[in-house]
Amino acid sequence: MEPGWRCELSAVHLLRLRRHTQDDDTLSPALRLDTFKMAMHTMADGPVAELLLRRLEASDGGLDSAELAAELGMEHQAVVGAVKSLQALGEVIEAELRSTKRWELTAEGEEIAREGSHEARVFRSIPPEGLAQSELMRLPSGKVGFSKAMSNKWIRVDKSAADGPRVFRVVDSMEDEVQRRLQLVQGGQAEKLGEKERSELRKRKLLAEVTLKTYWVSKGSAFSTSISKQETELSPEMISSGSWRDRPFKPYNFLAHGVLPDSGHLHPLLKVRSQFRQIFLEMGFTEMPTDNFIESSFWNFDALFQPQQHPARDQHDTFFLRDPAEALQLPMDYVQRVKRTHSQGGYGSQGYKYTWKLDEARKNLLRTHTTSASARALYRLAQKKPFTPVKYFSIDRVFRNETLDATHLAEFHQIEGVVADHGLTLGHLMGVLREFFTKLGITQLRFKPAYNPYTEPSMEVFSYHQGLKKWVEVGNSGVFRPEMLLPMGLPENVSVIAWGLSLERPTMIKYGINNIRDLVGHKVNLQMVYDSPLCRLDAEPRPPPTQEAA
Repeated sequence: MEPGWRCELSAVHLLRLRRHTQDDDTLSPALRLDTFKMAMHTMADGPVAELLLRRLEASDGGLDSAELAAELGMEHQAVVGAVKSLQALGEVIEAELRSTKRWELTAEGEEIAREGSHEARVFRSIPPEGLAQSELMRLPSGKVGFSKAMSNKWIRVDKSAADGPRVFRVVDSMEDEVQRRLQLVQGGQAEKLGEKERSELRKRKLLAEVTLKTYWVSKGSAFSTSISKQETELSPEMISSGSWRDRPFKPYNFLAHGVLPDSGHLHPLLKVRSQFRQIFLEMGFTEMPTDNFIESSFWNFDALFQPQQHPARDQHDTFFLRDPAEALQLPMDYVQRVKRTHSQGGYGSQGYKYTWKLDEARKNLLRTHTTSASARALYRLAQKKPFTPVKYFSIDRVFRNETLDATHLAEFHQIEGVVADHGLTLGHLMGVLREFFTKLGITQLRFKPAYNPYTEPSMEVFSYHQGLKKWVEVGNSGVFRPEMLLPMGLPENVSVIAWGLSLERPTMIKYGINNIRDLVGHKVNLQMVYDSPLCRLDAEPRPPPTQEAA
């Protein structure tokens, strides 16, 4: 087709074109479809609307868009497009949207209505002398058809045959009821089937109930069969000639939504992360640098007073690096103090009483928690004199050798808060946790004693989940041990309280996601990222309940 060439076809010509393209065997199916679609597009611009108005003029009450499409032999969407274009002209027509349900065959159902059910095909494939079961199972309908034909008692299996199990017919003939029922639906007689019969076909995924939306079209107050094109733009020529005075203009719709500009969209994790970050900033916290995914075992474990034989340091829990396998730079004076605390004790502790190895501490790994970044920040703080109280936070990625399932991935995000000051106690930790979680909209809290290698005392934080009607864990917390803080050089009367939680769990709860692999990873539906709303964590104040200890 030459550029700029335009089809001007009447409705009758288009219907003839449809029949011609369908009956012309010289055209490929794809070309016949493309030709008809091009014709339908031209039809929707005017001829369909004119044909609709003429049919409406001749009718007594109104027209159903689906019935009209069937009578004209065209796609229903073409008629719907004509209805909407006429609605835009004003009160020419009135259109009422209606929804009706009907039964349709699935692709497999259409095949069975044409070729017969799987069990019937299996029955027909068995000769009088029988058929080896292994050979029958290789047939396209073998597996499904065999079980159905057995339950219908059309066939039997002789397991005593010399060449293995053999299948024989039990009856001479059978009636393919499945095919007959599907053909009834195909012929528009679904009402002849009982509810049980339809239910059985639905279970086999041969039948589906679909909702059809149609328009009931009737004459409007300004009905007319002649359509005058309304202008949508005021041109300079209209103004200079004055012709705009005699031309009808399409009224502006000031309530219509504009076209959304193409732009990037934030992932739900980033939206929730932004809200958590804002809460920390409102509470006066400073964000710690967490840009090193690769960490040495020293900062990830040893500096936290976690012994070198701890199970978390095994390869089945941690990703170790082959290249570079070891960290080259460590603060050796601090390393010696950590070594002495582990192997001999100190600062009021007897240590772990084992031979601490520098080679083990130098091993590089993918950090298993952001507490390694907290250890680095506290060490830097200890080098500054005099000591100044601080409040730190971090939100970043960590890595663990987890078994992948609906709630666990090998990488996830950890949220961590750290407060260092003189004389902090467990009561201060509870108070900060209550303030933090209240800003998240979580006010019903319980604290349960727990164990962590680098905090003492330690607490798990539980919140009452209104939807699940039970208490669920929302975080972990504790007071850093002196064996961790004093080797850094922090004053003896300085305490550090800390807590942490994951970013993925609250995000999944917020956006109603049940499988973490639908949130992160290669299976993520990008449309979910596009459609997800802004994150607004529920921070409305509620009367605080009595604090309980679990």
